[in-house]
Amino acid sequence: MKVTLITGASGGIGEAFARRLAAEKHNLVLVARTERKLHELCDELMLKHNITAHYVAIDLSVPAADLRLFEETEKHGMQIEWLINNAGYGSMGDFAAMDLERELDMINLNISVLVGLTHRYLQQMRERKSGAIINVASTAGFQPVPFMATYAATKAFVRSFSEAIAEENRPYNITVTALCPGPTDTNFFSVADAKPLQIKGMQSPEAVVEAALSGVKKGKASVISGWTNYVGSIFGTLTPNSLVTRVIGGVLRPKIESRK
Repeated sequence: MKVTLITGASGGIGEAFARRLAAEKHNLVLVARTERKLHELCDELMLKHNITAHYVAIDLSVPAADLRLFEETEKHGMQIEWLINNAGYGSMGDFAAMDLERELDMINLNISVLVGLTHRYLQQMRERKSGAIINVASTAGFQPVPFMATYAATKAFVRSFSEAIAEENRPYNITVTALCPGPTDTNFFSVADAKPLQIKGMQSPEAVVEAALSGVKKGKASVISGWTNYVGSIFGTLTPNSLVTRVIGGVLRPKIESRK
């Protein structure tokens, strides 16, 4: 059975992907830690859209979780036609004062798990000469971000990695797209302890998903959702990092120090 697998599907952008693709008649495998929410979402989408929706409740941050997820889909004969690597989280603060284990776990989830799942399912897509992969990066990945140093670096990796393998897989009729949203109205800021970065006029998860799917249809290797975010990303790439970090650091330092 052909399915679309979405990680981090219990809320935010991942849930928006699930709802939109279910409406487009994709059969789904939804992955997150929260079994109750996944169960409810699968039941709702199956009833509303007459599709098949399975879920796998798993903490992808634990060692070898990506392998266990792959083996689970293999056991049930699921053919992953679309893979959406959305699971991840961020952090905000003075790096030297951050919890090291949490920073390392972030690197594992944002990078290692994404690479592992991409590699495992990509091999099958190549055999079929079809498929689509969306790796959720961020506009934070276009420049170093003081006080979000680890998070921004992981998203820079995701963007670079995705754009590179997009070219590698172009002859195989496989689309690989790095999705780069800016500030989005999700629980990211609460999880990252980054409420000072919340702004008015943030994009909705649905708007981000719309941009992503439009980009996939056009075969784009990178999609920046929102015109303002696009302009900001251009500024981030064209301006010397020394100036970018000084400006961002000057804005965020007082916010970080006020939390102490």
